[in-house]
Amino acid sequence: MKNNFIIALDGPAASGKSTTAKLLAKKLGYIYIDTGAMYRACALSSLNKQISLDNLNLLNKMLNEIDILIKQTNQGNKIFLDGEDVSEKIREENISLLSSKIASIPEVRKKMVALQQKMGANGAVVMDGRDIGTVVFPNADFKFFIVASYSVRAKRRWQELQNKGINSDLKKIEEELKWRDKNDSERTCSPLVKAKDAYEIDTTNLSINEQVEMILKIINKER
Repeated sequence: MKNNFIIALDGPAASGKSTTAKLLAKKLGYIYIDTGAMYRACALSSLNKQISLDNLNLLNKMLNEIDILIKQTNQGNKIFLDGEDVSEKIREENISLLSSKIASIPEVRKKMVALQQKMGANGAVVMDGRDIGTVVFPNADFKFFIVASYSVRAKRRWQELQNKGINSDLKKIEEELKWRDKNDSERTCSPLVKAKDAYEIDTTNLSINEQVEMILKIINKER
């Protein structure tokens, strides 16, 4: 029986997909790959090098030289950009907004998709993002599309920032989430869209454990 599945979790920001994907991977003994962190690392690199997103020549040079590494540790994934641990830096609010913009650039997506396909080629992987089940692994063994209401998503993001000691405005967070959804869904290159064969999981009224158990039931039923 096959047990090295490729499992794709897509969905908008703060829908719960990353936390769910991490726990799902742990329960299955799989590798977890946070593709959103890769785009955040690209955004941070462009910011560090003061590269305008309109300057494709410099962006392409950056992409040819960039070194993004995801390390599995007991404390979870660590993201390294050109040898530096940037796991915390890439979670800052300004990077979140910039990552949505840089992810809409075809050259960036082409580079990141190639890296993601290489990382997940051997299976036994849980990968979350915006286009995993539609572009990165359209033939993934299992595809899930994670959604939640705006109010719940905003509260989750607000709580996440509070836990890090970052004060933020709940209403502003909700507006930023709406902007990100619009930007991610309307971009011409790999837009955020539910794959036709994906299971939709609405996490609005579900705990993380309930989300994971729901997904595991589907996988165990069909494996």
